[in-house]
Amino acid sequence: MKTENHYIIRSGWLRAAVLGANDGILSTASLVIGIAAASTTREPIILAAAAGITAGALSMAAGEYVSVSSQADVETSDLKREKLELETDPEAELEELTNIYIQRGLNKELARKTAEELTAHNALEAHARDELGINEITQANPFMAAFASALSFVIGGLLPLLTAVFAPVQKMVLYQYCFSILFLAFSGILAAKAGGSHTLKAVLRICLWGTFAMAASALVGHLFGVQNV
Repeated sequence: MKTENHYIIRSGWLRAAVLGANDGILSTASLVIGIAAASTTREPIILAAAAGITAGALSMAAGEYVSVSSQADVETSDLKREKLELETDPEAELEELTNIYIQRGLNKELARKTAEELTAHNALEAHARDELGINEITQANPFMAAFASALSFVIGGLLPLLTAVFAPVQKMVLYQYCFSILFLAFSGILAAKAGGSHTLKAVLRICLWGTFAMAASALVGHLFGVQNV
């Protein structure tokens, strides 16, 4: 029997991991570029990168946890309400499930029989999946999202930090931009491969937005720089 690998099963952690990695690269590099454009020494640049990684990872983890927890709370509330409705008015719920299958293309008799058999097997699971759109693959997992987001942010942020440590201070902005674009392109390729999407589109999207963000940071650093003070 042929086993099919579907990309949707990765959606729970893939979104958080891609967001964390890209944000780690982009926000850290943008911060470093802004500081580098306003400084002639390496120490504040490295300090800014380290502080940005620490704050960013914690912020990403907290944000993902709160956001996904809110989604999980909504799902839990809907499931409790659906369970109560199944207990108090099972016939109406069976008719509702039948109508869902009719709208999806089954004839009335087959839709009724399908609804009856799925209700007998696991009524709440059937309604969760076909009425509410909730299943074990896409169900919210706050801890997984928070961990994936924080870890990937740190990994992404370490790349601009290493560049800040080893690149010439006088050309830090140029080095940060070039290496960050390479990092972002590589991240886009990995995300596209993991998600089964178009590679070129993913790379162009992240590189264009990355260029804009880093250019804006360099401009701010230049305008408020202290080199000539």
